[in-house]
Amino acid sequence: MHKKSYFKIILLFVLTSSAFGGVSKSRETAITRAIKKVGGSVASINVVQNKKVYYQDPFYSFFLPPSAMNIPSQTSGSGVVISPDGYVMTNYHVIEDAVEITVTLTGGYEYDAEIIGFDQTTDLALLKLEGHDFPYADLGDSEDLIIGEWVIALGNPFNLFDISDQPTASAGIISATHMNFGRQESGKVFQDMIQTDAAINPGNSGGPLVNANGEVIGINTFIFTGSNQFQGSIGIGFAIPINHAMDIAEELKREGRINRSFTTGLRVQTLTRNISRYLELNLNAGVIIVEVEPNSPADRANLRTGDVIVKVGRERVHEPRDIRNVIIELDLRPGDMLTLRIYREGKYKTIKLKLGAI
Repeated sequence: MHKKSYFKIILLFVLTSSAFGGVSKSRETAITRAIKKVGGSVASINVVQNKKVYYQDPFYSFFLPPSAMNIPSQTSGSGVVISPDGYVMTNYHVIEDAVEITVTLTGGYEYDAEIIGFDQTTDLALLKLEGHDFPYADLGDSEDLIIGEWVIALGNPFNLFDISDQPTASAGIISATHMNFGRQESGKVFQDMIQTDAAINPGNSGGPLVNANGEVIGINTFIFTGSNQFQGSIGIGFAIPINHAMDIAEELKREGRINRSFTTGLRVQTLTRNISRYLELNLNAGVIIVEVEPNSPADRANLRTGDVIVKVGRERVHEPRDIRNVIIELDLRPGDMLTLRIYREGKYKTIKLKLGAI
């Protein structure tokens, strides 16, 4: 072969190899790097639950009430390993009524999981795997989010993790932050939620929402589906901010439960028109303080009998239970401050009350 032709072939091979290498490298993005970084910490959670089923013998239906029996059933969800010693965050509704929990990590490695604690109010649960040196996720700051920034939802939708022994991923953006849904009929309180259009489907619950740096910024929790029949994603999903989730996780790790027992030292009743007229108050809504316990949080806040509470936080109050509902929706604990707007002797005042422990 002629020497010049030989060098042309070598040069063509080098250029072709570089071109293919460049194309391959160009396919890597912040999204692919983030998935690679956090993927090993994402868990598939398979749960055996006891479901209570009621049945009635047709012959005795007029004489005896329905009988109940526990029927084992299997469900699945997602989670994320948050520390090398095997602590796993997930949703409470993923492990609710569980009698057996199996956690599977990338590669198909299975572990029995112990429930350290759970909190129905925030829909969070903390599990523990036996072992050490687990792959775990880096945590981001959910107070530092940008509407429109890229995020990835990772997890086990429709139990697909178990087919490939790795989590599936869907990408989208942060659609909104600080989304407040208040207290649900189930007792759960969804406040300050992150909204995303990354596809979240049944089975994604409890899995991580990750930013483009590969940091967990939320725990995927629920979606809007648009109808009762359709269960898939329509691009409106919500995640619990990781800062709040980790506060719950740390308390569950220490105490095994979340302590929401508090006292205000107040006894109040609804301000009716008759009471308002009798006391010559220029008000027609609120609750009036009828008793302040000595040395209580209310006493230390300098609240007095006869004060009318018109707002708690940003919410107007009309009856006594409104105060407790606000405290529950804000997820306040003993030691937290409660802002009250009161009416006293013809003037409005703002008072800070520190919740006491029982």
